[in-house]
Amino acid sequence: MGKNFSIATVSLLLLLASTNAGQVFDVKSYGAKPNGDITQALTQAWKAACAVAGSKVVISTGAYELGPVTLLGPCKGAIEFNLQGTLQSPSDVESFKGKDGWVIFEKIDSLTVSGGGVFDGKGQTAWQKNNCAKESNCDKLPMNIRFNFITNSIVQDITSKDSKFFHINLLECKNLQFQHVTITAPADSPNTDGIHIGRSSQINITNANIGTGDDCISIGDGNHDITINQVTCGPGHGISVGSLGKYENEQPVSGIRVIGSTFINTDNGVRIKTWPASPVGTASDMHFENITMKNVANPILIDQNYCPNKQCSNESPSKVKISNVSFKDIRGTSSTQEAVKFICSKSVPCQQVVVADIDLTYKEGGSTTSTCVNVQPTTLGKQNPPTCT
Repeated sequence: MGKNFSIATVSLLLLLASTNAGQVFDVKSYGAKPNGDITQALTQAWKAACAVAGSKVVISTGAYELGPVTLLGPCKGAIEFNLQGTLQSPSDVESFKGKDGWVIFEKIDSLTVSGGGVFDGKGQTAWQKNNCAKESNCDKLPMNIRFNFITNSIVQDITSKDSKFFHINLLECKNLQFQHVTITAPADSPNTDGIHIGRSSQINITNANIGTGDDCISIGDGNHDITINQVTCGPGHGISVGSLGKYENEQPVSGIRVIGSTFINTDNGVRIKTWPASPVGTASDMHFENITMKNVANPILIDQNYCPNKQCSNESPSKVKISNVSFKDIRGTSSTQEAVKFICSKSVPCQQVVVADIDLTYKEGGSTTSTCVNVQPTTLGKQNPPTCT
């Protein structure tokens, strides 16, 4: 792990050096003005910058309106998107014409997104149109930022605010780092996951502050080597592996680390969730360690009967095999008396589950409890609550 960090740090310094030394493309040079629409100006600035190695696109302080935009590579070399101001999305969904993303970065190597600025998704009107709680095949609303096929890149010191749907979505990315990212939306905003990771590898999320109406971070199928470190989560639904097993041909999940993070007033803590009646799948080598819970419901949870809003059939068990999982050094307060809950599949019971040094107290006083179904975990060190007794 130390070796990987050193390589990533060296790569970060090299990437920043290459972009800082390059040519600057300020959107104001392409006609952008504060409080005006800069869609065309940004598109032109990006196209010009992408043709130059080691370039930087700059959006200076101020508020700017921006329509749906795809910032497409491959570029000539390393490129930086430096947002110092606030980008404001159209509030109406119709203007997206079916697009599922507002700002899309696609097919870029050595990208830096930085500057301390804000992506404001203006999601308040769209949330009222979200019917995903009632319809399993609901229309997906636009996400604030999509990273599609991004490699060897860094996202740092930005804020995503009030997205209409997921805030940040990763698809088939490799070696992508997030540092000092802030994500914020009201606790009752639907499906506003902070960062959703899909079919990606070597993803590192460090020192992030995420509060939303859904999962702070959700890890879908096909992910490998994901490290989440020093993240503060709340409000929200916690940090989740899954949900898995909803669709055919999902890819295995492995190498997940959640370390040194804090959960505050969340609906769940660390969670693995799979759908019942699922296709065959696997999720393994997942480890949650050195975590603080502050008034958290369901602090430690494996749920293989995940079925939100009764949108699925519980007639047959999940076929997603969960193995090599550990929960270590997790302490704090639980808002539910049941603090540890493992509901594993009777078709493929959980295996190699380790629970060590757990100290979770019930906020209302009294003892916390645990529930274990179709699993026999190994217990080490302090056990509060006693696990599976």
